[in-house]
Amino acid sequence: MSTNKFTEGRLAQAALDRRTFVRGAVATALLAPLGGSLASCAVPSGGGGEETAAGEMTADNPFGLVEDSDVEAVIFNGGYGFDYVEFAAEQANGQFPDVTFEVSPSTQIAQELQPRFVGGNPPDLVDNSGAGSIGFNTIADQLEELDDVFEAPNYEGTTIADTLYPSVKDPGTYNGRFVALNYVMTVYAVWYSASLFDQNGWTAPATWQEAIDLGAEAERAGKKLFVWGKEAATYYQTMALDSAIKEGGDEVRLALENLEPNAWSHDAMQGVLEALHEIVQKGYFVPGGAGTQFTAAQARWSNDQDALLYPSGGWIENEMKDATANDFQMTGFPTPTVSDSPTLPYEAIRAGAGEPFIVPSEAANPAGGKEILRAMLSAEAATNFSETRLAPTIVRGIVPEDGFGSTALVSQTSMLDAAGENIFNYQFVDYYGMNADQLVVWNAFLSGDMDVKGITDGLQKISDDIAADDSVEKIEVS
Repeated sequence: MSTNKFTEGRLAQAALDRRTFVRGAVATALLAPLGGSLASCAVPSGGGGEETAAGEMTADNPFGLVEDSDVEAVIFNGGYGFDYVEFAAEQANGQFPDVTFEVSPSTQIAQELQPRFVGGNPPDLVDNSGAGSIGFNTIADQLEELDDVFEAPNYEGTTIADTLYPSVKDPGTYNGRFVALNYVMTVYAVWYSASLFDQNGWTAPATWQEAIDLGAEAERAGKKLFVWGKEAATYYQTMALDSAIKEGGDEVRLALENLEPNAWSHDAMQGVLEALHEIVQKGYFVPGGAGTQFTAAQARWSNDQDALLYPSGGWIENEMKDATANDFQMTGFPTPTVSDSPTLPYEAIRAGAGEPFIVPSEAANPAGGKEILRAMLSAEAATNFSETRLAPTIVRGIVPEDGFGSTALVSQTSMLDAAGENIFNYQFVDYYGMNADQLVVWNAFLSGDMDVKGITDGLQKISDDIAADDSVEKIEVS
């Protein structure tokens, strides 16, 4: 038999919108808890299509992967690309030389894979990320529990759970079942060029009034404050949510997560939206974002430097590595607050494990999907990801102090250190699959076609419609 049966995936499609999440390289990864997890079944279940029988479980083969079987992975091809999973699959192939691992990219996970879930033949591993991801409320009960992945030894012989940051199960635990392994630690921040700011004597704004004042300075320098692209308009929603939660505390977050009436009308949220509306009305956004592809818009910030600031997760440096000006010195800072006395300090940040990987129960070879995850959580693959993507994984101790030469990666670590215990997260947008509808509202607002009342009503209607839909399973967050 062949000693290397790794099969390369299809050619990458054009990258679409990234997602919602990443965190930094320190040992304090906290998320909004959604319940504990249950022990998973010892034997891979497998279901759809031509099911692969379970093999013998050993220390070297903890999931019972059958030799000479096939493993299919479909990976969201966004800011991180997909070849890091190919790298991990090659590591797995080294452990199981007679297994064929196929890794394919996708930019529309739901569109391409929902029919396969319905048909009972989903892939063995899926990176369920991006604007076109599948809402977890629709598939959570169709997924394998992944506790056994954390209980397995990595390729270095250490129990995987002992190598990870704390609380990394939380974002992938639904109704007490750990079904989504979030691989990347994401910090959400506002990003800028440290070299450009140093040249002009500018400082990162700590409040929205300081941001508005910086917009005036940017205009005098022939630049804008912000820029956006149509697929990533909700990056500004993430920034607004983070700011409002810092201003108003848990009562803001919990009202939004629990789909409460008038949640979007909270004073803290209104304060943020009013500040953003003023920035729009003053013309401090690069115009035309609703008709601009998002990476092209981002390049106007990172390469052309037409805009000073851009809100994003820590994936932004890797996503724009081929369209960033020399000596840009990409650096992040915490989201501005409405006042100078917010409930949470300015240093507070949204951070958590993101990029959710799932193993469908009806896949032909769930053991194979779990084996790729085991490889990804081993030192060589985790180091490859951080060094090539300039972002930390959930595996501790991988990122060196110099951040592999990345100012963005170093700043993520610095922000996490400064935040201390003031780290928060939320999951309602992704759990209920709201992003596509919210994009329409935010593109209109950032274009100046909608006022504060209009965006508030539009976002509240999306939440209210889901709250009133009895077919949608709800998760109560406390």
